Formats: sequence, C-alpha cells, structure tokens
Amino acid sequence: MSSAPEVQNQEPNQEPPKETNAEQKPEEKEALGEEKDAAKEEGKVGEKEEKTEEKKEEKKKEEEEKDKKKKEQKKEEKKEEKKESWKDFIYNPRTGEFLGRTASSWGLIFLFYLIFYGVLTGMFILTIWVMLQTLDDAVPRHQDRLASPGLVVRPHAVEISYNCSDPTKYNPYVQQLHDLLQQYNDSIQEGNDLCLVGEYTDQDDQPKKKVCQFKRSNLRQCSGLPDASFGYAEGEPCIIIKLNRVIGLKPEGDPYINCTAKRNTPLQMIYFPPEGRLDKMFFPYYGKIAHPDYVQPLVAVKLLLTKEDYNVEQTVECKVEGSNLRNSDERDKYLGRVTFRVKVFQ
Repeated sequence: MSSAPEVQNQEPNQEPPKETNAEQKPEEKEALGEEKDAAKEEGKVGEKEEKTEEKKEEKKKEEEEKDKKKKEQKKEEKKEEKKESWKDFIYNPRTGEFLGRTASSWGLIFLFYLIFYGVLTGMFILTIWVMLQTLDDAVPRHQDRLASPGLVVRPHAVEISYNCSDPTKYNPYVQQLHDLLQQYNDSIQEGNDLCLVGEYTDQDDQPKKKVCQFKRSNLRQCSGLPDASFGYAEGEPCIIIKLNRVIGLKPEGDPYINCTAKRNTPLQMIYFPPEGRLDKMFFPYYGKIAHPDYVQPLVAVKLLLTKEDYNVEQTVECKVEGSNLRNSDERDKYLGRVTFRVKVFQ
C-alpha cells in the first residue's frame, strides 16, 4: 500500500524535467546561433582590423620612404646650394656682387679707410715732428748713462796669459794695441788743436768743436814706437787704460789712474803719461755729432815683472782717483775702476 503512492508520486515528479529539456533546446540553439554570428562578426571585425593595420603599416612604410627621399633630396639641394652660394659669394653674375658687395659698396669702403688711415698717419707724423722740435741733435735730452764713467783696458781681455818666448801667443794682444793707437799717431794728431794744460776746453757756443791733441808718442815705452811688442817679448807687458765717454762730463780736481796689485808685496809699475794723469783739457765731451774727431786721453801702465813673478797670476785693480768721480760702488764693480789678471810664462 505504501509503495503505490510512492510510485504515483514519482511519476509526476519525473515528467516535468523532460518538458523543460524540450523547452530549453530551441533556446540553446538560438544562443549558439547568436554566438556563432557574434564569432563571425568578431572574425570579420578582426580581419578588418588586421587589414587596416596592414594598410597603416604600408602607409607608414610609404611615408618613411617618402621622408627618406625628401631628406636625400634636401641634402642634395643643400650641397648644390652650397656650391652655388660659394660661387655666388665670390662673384654673383645676377647682381654683379663681388665677395658679397657691389662695386659702389667696395668703393665707399675703400674711400672711408683711405681717409681714416690718412688722418691717423697725419696725426702720427705731426706728433713725431713736434717731439723732434724739442730734441737737440748733438746732446740727448734724457741721458741714461751714469755721471761717473767706467774704465776700459786694452788688450780687451779679462785675463792676459802668454809665453814671452812664443810670439804667436802674445801677437794678438800686441795687434789690439796697435789698432787702438792708429788714430793717436803723431801725424794725425798734429792736425788737432793745442789746448791749455790743466784747463777745461769749454766750447758750448762754438758750432764746430775743436779736438785737443793726444799724441801716441806721449805713451813713450808703451807707444809701440820704440818697442813694437809693447814689452810683451821682454815679459814686461803694457796695459792701456781709458775712461769711457760721457757727454758734458767735467771731473773736478786732477783725476789720475792708480793701479795696485792684489798681493802682499807691491808690484813695480810705470805710468805714461807720468803719474797716470788725465788732463782736464780733454773735457768736456760734446757727443759724436758735435765732436766727431774727439780722442779720449789714455793712460798706459807698464808692469815691471821679475823672474819671481813669472808663472804666477797677478791680479791688478786700477781706479780713477783725485776727483769727484766714484770708484768704490759695491753695486757696480766697473764704475770708476777695472780689474784684470796677467800671467806670463817663461
């Protein structure tokens, strides 16, 4: 009894699902159809997009190729323009310009600079002319030389070294002395004036300056006249000392040259002229233009070397003394003095 109702209850429960399945089939079909249609449409859309992308890529490539061609064309055009511009810069036949300017422009520029540099040249010449009017041809306006002159020795050598038995060793020294004394030859000096001994020869107002005589024979044993070797062959060499020229110098007192040997015992010497005097009559000096034939006074020192003095270096210092000329300035060892060395071999 219990089973029958159960069966009856089950049958009505099982039939409805069958009906739902039958009802759902057409809906599923429609859904599937719609999905297929959507898939087709999507496929068509994807194809279209792919085609459009391909077209875009092709366009891009075409544009890139066009850009490359344009760039190449521009480069070629620039090259051509440069060539043409360089040629046109030198000479442009269309405008008649040369180096970027016309003939009238070049003419105006040339005229401007001609006037400009002409004015500058005129101003420069004018200033030089004005300056020259303030100068004296005979005496420099500003003298840079010292008021006290230096001393110079001849032969021109700091160290005089030779063998008295070999003429080839001392001949160069002898030749220097002969060359120095050529202008002091008596035949030449006789054409000069006899001046007052011990007096300045002032000639400020005279256009032509006279020259006082200083004869070579005044140097006696060191004149090269009685002894052509100046004592070098006998081992008693002569050294000639002269005072540097200074325009307008008038030393006070009675200047003379004094030489001493730097050793414990004195060295015997003889001076020519006597006492090594520098006479005042040779001062002042007026310069090369006003005083072209001027001769400086000389002092010759003959060193009386003994056998004990041979093969030994003798250091001698000579100074100008007896006047206001400076001779002891430690900053200038050549101011008013000179030092030389003599070594005679036997």
